[in-house]
Amino acid sequence: MTKKIIAGGCSFTLGNELSDDVDGKTPSKQTWSYRLSEHSGSEYVCRAFGGHGNQAVARRVFNAVANTNDIKGVVVMWTFLSRYDWAMPRHVNLEDTRWASISPWDTESGDKEAHKVMEGSKEQQEQWRIRQKFLSETGVRDFAESIYKYGANQYHETYLSWKSIIWLQNILEKKKIPFMFTLADNSLFYQEFDHHKDQDSFMNALHSEIDLSKWFFFGERCMGFNQWAMMEDYPRGTTHPLDEAHQDAVKLMLPTFNKLIIN
Repeated sequence: MTKKIIAGGCSFTLGNELSDDVDGKTPSKQTWSYRLSEHSGSEYVCRAFGGHGNQAVARRVFNAVANTNDIKGVVVMWTFLSRYDWAMPRHVNLEDTRWASISPWDTESGDKEAHKVMEGSKEQQEQWRIRQKFLSETGVRDFAESIYKYGANQYHETYLSWKSIIWLQNILEKKKIPFMFTLADNSLFYQEFDHHKDQDSFMNALHSEIDLSKWFFFGERCMGFNQWAMMEDYPRGTTHPLDEAHQDAVKLMLPTFNKLIIN
C-alpha cells in the first residue's frame, strides 16, 4: 500500500488562487505540500482549508492521523494567531455538523477590511458573500462579534496556538510519525521584534516545549512563507503567492524535508 503524506494548514497549503484552483475548496497540485509529497512518491492527503486557524489545523491533522494507515509523514504550515476554532451547537452546515472557524473578518468591523482586500477579485467576493450568509444562518456571526468584542487578545491566541502545536507535535512523536512544521507568518512567534515567549515565565516555558528542530523557516526570526514570498517579490493573487513561489519554496524546503521525513 502506498505511504501517505498528510498536509495541514490554511489557504497557503490548500492552494487558494493557484493556477488549478477551482472553488477555493479543492486541494491544489501546485502547492508546496503537494510537491513535497510528490517528491517522496507518497499519496497526498490534504487536510488544509482556507481561513482555518491553528486550533483547526491541529484538530484536522489529528483526525486524519487517527483515521489513516501507512503514514509516511506529516507536513504542516501553521497560520495566523487571530483565528479561533469552536465546537458550536450542531448544525447541518457546520464542519462535521459541529465545528466553526472564526476570524476577525467575520465581524462587522472586519467586513470593511475584507471587502477592501478582496475588491480586485469577484470570485473571492462571491465566496465571502456565501460565507457571511452561512455564518448568519448558523449563529456563528453573533458569536464572533462577542469573541472579538470582549475576549480576543494576542496573549490568549498565542497560548491557544502554541498549545495546539505542542499537542500535535507530542501525538506525532508518540505515534513515531515523522513530521515537518513550517509557518505562513512569523507573527506566530513575534510582534515586530519582540518574541512572544518573553512576555512572562509561563509563555517562556510553553515555548520551550516546541521542538524547533522539526521546523523549516524561510529566514531569520522564524520568517514565514507568505512573508518570504512578499520580500522576494513573487507574483501574487489577491491575497496569496502564486505558483512560482510554491515551486521555489519547495527547493528551499527539500533538504529539511528529506532529513525529517525521507530519512
